[in-house]
Amino acid sequence: MRRRVDLRSGLPGAPQTVAGLDVSYEVGSDRVVAAAVLLDVATARVRESALVVGKVTVPYVPGLLAFREVPFLLAALERLPVSPDVLVCDGYGIAHPRRFGLACHLGVLTGLPAFGVAKTAFTARFDEPERARGAWTPLLDGDETVGRALRTQAGVKPVFVSVGHRVGLAEASDLTIALAPRYRIPEPTRQADLLSRAALRESPPTTG
Repeated sequence: MRRRVDLRSGLPGAPQTVAGLDVSYEVGSDRVVAAAVLLDVATARVRESALVVGKVTVPYVPGLLAFREVPFLLAALERLPVSPDVLVCDGYGIAHPRRFGLACHLGVLTGLPAFGVAKTAFTARFDEPERARGAWTPLLDGDETVGRALRTQAGVKPVFVSVGHRVGLAEASDLTIALAPRYRIPEPTRQADLLSRAALRESPPTTG
């Protein structure tokens, strides 16, 4: 599947919609909730959302988390009434030891442009960006640039942007800034995280 990743831009123009994707896990059980939230790029407002509740059957293996989450995220995407222009994941694209993180996995399977915005650096190194909003430094694995450490809000910790499929790094970084008008985390994945966590809280816990 890694050979199918396309690092060229596949965006036909300025995207109008972005789907944010995230998965929340119930502590002490195998239950998960996957959320897909469709946002308008111009306003960063939610248009539609979808949830899928399920049970994980794939064990946790560092670096292979996508195999646990992708089936639920694809099911949530299918429940959206319209297909988004771009996918943004809470995770990595090529900034991954196998150069095939969650954003790559979803992009290849759906054919949609996709990128990841992670809260912490995984294996790559970076220099701290300047404190201004929009400042960035390369995310490096050896001599290879695999993403950017990007400051979405002045003076807060950077996020880590990496491309997954059919989108350029500069485009992914610009979209991340556009979709983070108030908070460190861009609205698509922030809203997906809030929605999935709320669904876990509001439904009865599983037993056994």
